[in-house]
Amino acid sequence: MNARLLIPLALGLLAAPASALTVRGVVQGSVAPESRIGGFAVTPFGQPVQELVSAAVDAGRFQLDLPDTAPPTRAQAVLTSQNVSWPGVIDPVQVSAAVQAGELKFFVYRDQNGNARHDDNEALREVAPMVAKTTLFIPWVSADVTVTANKGYQATLKRGWNAFLVDVGRTVTVQQASDTVMVTVSIQK
Repeated sequence: MNARLLIPLALGLLAAPASALTVRGVVQGSVAPESRIGGFAVTPFGQPVQELVSAAVDAGRFQLDLPDTAPPTRAQAVLTSQNVSWPGVIDPVQVSAAVQAGELKFFVYRDQNGNARHDDNEALREVAPMVAKTTLFIPWVSADVTVTANKGYQATLKRGWNAFLVDVGRTVTVQQASDTVMVTVSIQK
């Protein structure tokens, strides 16, 4: 039996470089009491490396306050036109400067031992935050950089964590996520 869980998230973004990112959310539907939502630094191929932040769902609500520090070194790579695999990026790609980059993805898991962090034996389920047809994308860069690609893709990133909404259609629209945007995460059980 497939049950659908919708999680609207309210994003709070600070505008300064290397700023922290706060994700607030409300869970619609039922989840196990031990379920947590975590933000994980991932490899350039999307594999989770380290949980940077997580929160329990408490009375249908949660808040993730992402630290303003860089992701772990093993989750960083030099950003070049050959290795940009971000949502909406289609060759040819141009990167304005060689910088270190990382990415944050969201995962849901059951905290089976109640230690308030992910353990290796706890299965992760990736969830994609969306606003209508747009994808929330959260990259980190070591310095200011602009990435351009086919179909109008252009993302200007400031040093630190960034949050963008990416809409892929005939053209690709990338816009900075505002502090009032509502994001929905859908998962199937």
